[in-house]
Amino acid sequence: MNFESFDAAHWAILWWAFGIAVVMGAVANKTNFCTMGAVSDLVNMGDTGRIRAWILAMAVAVLGVTILEFVDVFSTDGARPPYRGSSFAWLEYIIGGTMFGIGMTLGSGCGNKTLVRIGGGNIKSILVFIVISIFAYFMINPFPGTDDTIYSLVFYPWTNPTTVSLAGSQDIGALISAENKGTMRLVAGLVVAVLLLFFVFKSSEFRSNFDNKLGGLVIGLCVVGAWYVSAGMASITADGETYSWTNYASNDVWMMMPEAEQGAAPSGVAPQSYTFINPIGEMTGYAVGNNVDGMRGTTLTFGMMAVFGVIVGSLLWALLSKSFRIEWFVNGKDFVTHLIGAILMGVGGVLALGCTIGQAVTGVSTLAVGSFLAFISIVFGSALTMKIQYYKLVYEEEATFMKAFITALVDMKLLPSGMRKLDAV
Repeated sequence: MNFESFDAAHWAILWWAFGIAVVMGAVANKTNFCTMGAVSDLVNMGDTGRIRAWILAMAVAVLGVTILEFVDVFSTDGARPPYRGSSFAWLEYIIGGTMFGIGMTLGSGCGNKTLVRIGGGNIKSILVFIVISIFAYFMINPFPGTDDTIYSLVFYPWTNPTTVSLAGSQDIGALISAENKGTMRLVAGLVVAVLLLFFVFKSSEFRSNFDNKLGGLVIGLCVVGAWYVSAGMASITADGETYSWTNYASNDVWMMMPEAEQGAAPSGVAPQSYTFINPIGEMTGYAVGNNVDGMRGTTLTFGMMAVFGVIVGSLLWALLSKSFRIEWFVNGKDFVTHLIGAILMGVGGVLALGCTIGQAVTGVSTLAVGSFLAFISIVFGSALTMKIQYYKLVYEEEATFMKAFITALVDMKLLPSGMRKLDAV
């Protein structure tokens, strides 16, 4: 699609981001697509249905991005956030992912699920949303009157020195062969997608579950669709030349246009797909009128429109299915638990460069090694938290936190069985 101004292209892309996210929100609500629930089903009941749905979404996203990049429809290089960046912050992926996994368990769902629950009438998810927004915002934006962020104060001094600077991109294809990365990305993407699909569909139970297949397929396609919208759909004709939406601002063409023709300032203009923690954080910047993530002005961003879209899609399905229900905190402990979970998600999601959708589906679709590492860490943090909660529930006062923690690590084969403090349940 060709546009005569950046402003027209920008708004078209924002509305497409919103529309696809509406579909994502409705389907996630309808199919109960929930990454925290997927880990819970696996840990507590040995049910792999929803974890396979999550992995199906990854496989579809990987396959779609791999093919469309190879035929030069778009590129995810230079994405926002920089999934394939040469700075391999392995420790931040692990710590951030683990924090996020713990947080999503305490907060009753990841960032995407929080939006879905808001659309379904869950009032306590609004508190989770607000707290995520504030902490995610101040992870990368300074506190009023200072130059300090949560990241610079708490993490940077000891995590940054561990970051590995690579010669090129950190995606699997480029690591195999930087000189022939296009072909290697195709080969690696197809291999990864086939392996994931084999794991998913080898389960006859999964193959017979319509909702799990629908959820995984649609979420994966929505991620691919968003990549296409942001990176390959729009072009802009200006000063006799044609530019893509993503390189229009980088060429500073809009700055050379007369002010009346510039339209909206480039807010977050880059190849991108769905991720929710940083965009939820952008809501705080938008609300207080401050610059968001170093961008000029407070115009709406791709990610913010996606946030609105998921909520609206979930709301529409809740109303159509008559499943809209108002839900509040059970007691004070429930409130505090969700509060802590939201803080961990806001901080951890930014530190890990994404959430269960942002890293484990969108990031994985680029074959970035950091995305796989973040995904594993999220699952680990969530599973560990669930096991600790379960042991404390079963053994009550006998199970101190440390006893439950050590026993959970034994269950996960991370400590020798001789260190077990509580009998297996």
